[in-house]
Amino acid sequence: MTLWTRAQQLPPECLQKVRMIYVDHFPIEVRHCLASWIESRIWTAEPEDQQRSFVNELVQEIQTNADLMLSPDMFVTKMKLLEAAKNFHMQYSHAPQELYAYMRRCLALEMEVIQNAMGTPYVAQPHTERKYSELITGLQTVRQKVNIAGEEIRSLQANIESLSLQYHECLKNKGHMNYLQQQTVTTERRDLVACLRGQIEDTERKLNALVAQITQSQMELVDHMKENITNLRQLQSQVLDDELIKWKREQQLSGNGVPMQSNLNTIQEWCELLADLIWTTRQQVNNVARINSKTIVELRQPHLAEMLDDMSKQVTGLLSTLVTSTFVIEKQPPQVMKTNTRFTATVRLLVGGQLNVYMTPPRVSVVIISEQQAQLLLKSDTQAGKGKQPVECGDILNNTGTMEYQPTSRQLSVSFRNMQLRKIKRAEKKGTESVMDEKLTLLFQSQFNVGGGELVFQVWTLSLPVVVIVHGNQEPHGWATVTWDNAFSPPGRVPFAVPDKVTWGQLAETLSLKFSSATGGSLSEDNLRFLAEKIFRTSLPLNTMELNAMAASWTQFCKDALPERNFTSWEWFYMVVKVTRDCLRTLWCDRLIMGFIQKKQAEDMLSKCPPGTFLLRFSDSELGGITIAWTGDGNEVFSLQPFTSRDLMLRSLADRVFDLTQLQFLYPNVPKDDVFSKYYTKPENEMLKNGYVKPVLVTTLPPYMSSSPAYAHSPDSHRNTPSVNSRYMIDLI
Repeated sequence: MTLWTRAQQLPPECLQKVRMIYVDHFPIEVRHCLASWIESRIWTAEPEDQQRSFVNELVQEIQTNADLMLSPDMFVTKMKLLEAAKNFHMQYSHAPQELYAYMRRCLALEMEVIQNAMGTPYVAQPHTERKYSELITGLQTVRQKVNIAGEEIRSLQANIESLSLQYHECLKNKGHMNYLQQQTVTTERRDLVACLRGQIEDTERKLNALVAQITQSQMELVDHMKENITNLRQLQSQVLDDELIKWKREQQLSGNGVPMQSNLNTIQEWCELLADLIWTTRQQVNNVARINSKTIVELRQPHLAEMLDDMSKQVTGLLSTLVTSTFVIEKQPPQVMKTNTRFTATVRLLVGGQLNVYMTPPRVSVVIISEQQAQLLLKSDTQAGKGKQPVECGDILNNTGTMEYQPTSRQLSVSFRNMQLRKIKRAEKKGTESVMDEKLTLLFQSQFNVGGGELVFQVWTLSLPVVVIVHGNQEPHGWATVTWDNAFSPPGRVPFAVPDKVTWGQLAETLSLKFSSATGGSLSEDNLRFLAEKIFRTSLPLNTMELNAMAASWTQFCKDALPERNFTSWEWFYMVVKVTRDCLRTLWCDRLIMGFIQKKQAEDMLSKCPPGTFLLRFSDSELGGITIAWTGDGNEVFSLQPFTSRDLMLRSLADRVFDLTQLQFLYPNVPKDDVFSKYYTKPENEMLKNGYVKPVLVTTLPPYMSSSPAYAHSPDSHRNTPSVNSRYMIDLI
């Protein structure tokens, strides 16, 4: 993400500070339109000898960008860019280093505003910036060549018109000469015939030269257009097959918590430039074909007509690929979808504004189909809408909408805000498969008219896989299916194939991202090793590289129950993430929760500590539970019955730690008030407006814990240390 892209996402008050940086000497329009070029040039300091040409290169870059602004709504921006280029040349052509240093200061101030707003340093991505610059340069180069081809067509048209006039004049003179030769010969007529013969011979020489020139011009023009089509194909492949596919992959990974780096608006800019150039090239090819078909019969070249017809098909194919590929799902539907629950989605056509598709507002329909139907759809040679329609496997309410165009953003899109899946038809299950293993997808379909109906495209796109559930207790397994698919789906796969096994290193990275994105805190190597022990249920190698290379299967991940438990390792992890996100986020980020530690290991650690030392760990036996283990008198270690999110909603974990006077030091030896006090709930001393006194819930231990800890027995026969039930007491303020 460019620095400027990040700046545009700032809140209004911070964005205003950025605006104040760019005044008359460095207009904000230049900063916006040349964002990537500017950052790629002056992000790192250049030697002075390279800075000498900076002003000329900047002016050239501004003029090139201005030339690309052809739409009427860009007229004002174009004028401001050209004015800025003129001012830069007048004021700084003699002192390019001064302008270079000034612009570096502006970027430094901009970065300072962003860092203050974000709270973290901004790190540039040179490779991304370089790629952006290369793409723009490539598109601008093709733009120049397309413009040259346009000039050549106009020249060809003028030469053919001149040829036609001279040719018909020659025919007229020949007819006149033949008429005179048939008349009685006189001296005057003989002289006139000789004069006409001279004119005809002179005209024929000129015609022959002009025919040769036109023939050569036609072949050169065809070669130039072929080269343009080849270059456009390469650039389009770079945008669609690299950048857009990368964006779609990032969108999928973002479902697992990976931050997105690519910007769809930037990709739209590239696609709009491609659309403009491809459409112009298509018109040029058709114009040359029309000129060739309407010229005099003697000048027509059949092989040229065939070549132009082939080129027209090629460039139309490029346009078709561009339109169908840029029909994208900007906002995916929920990947775990509950029946009879409202959900949203947004689809967008990246070239809708450039190709004026909005002039005939397209309607988009949405249906849900099975994995098998998705496979058949992709294998079919015909586009959806022309061939056999996929069989729906569910009923979606409010599943049609009309795309709307926003002139300011140049976005043609439709947001489905009130869709609802009413019912679902399941496929037959095999073996140990469950409904939460079944992956479905939403199919978005539409029809676009381009060029006033000259071309009609049937388009469709598939959402990321979704798992449909009917009850909340199916949610964890549904998210297991989605998480595995998001993380490990191979590029260009058959829907929705995923590997059955991955390395622990890959799975650990996925779990770590999932946890950190939900809770704001990261997992340590020890935390990940703890999770690996739950997955593999065996002794692990000490070497991290060896551990990361171990194969973890889908079955181990979310099918096999943990020893002596009725839940899987994924369900345990999922509920830990949920309780941490909802109730423990600040404590976890402050590293007050040890969390991922075996019960026996916690006991060994605490048994060596003074009485009153405690730690917080996630329960092995209670899903989404967190327990307090502490050292009692005589160095006996106790564990409090785990608190779940329901308990923590009633009274926070920090307040429970405050309530229990037996807890004195957070392991290893930190006084609890030093780290927990800022999370304590402040007591309310005032009486409520209705005259009542508000009661306060306080956590206490049973009376026998004070006098004789030995009487505290564990309710779990498998535990080797006492587990103590806490209870509430209601105190009156």
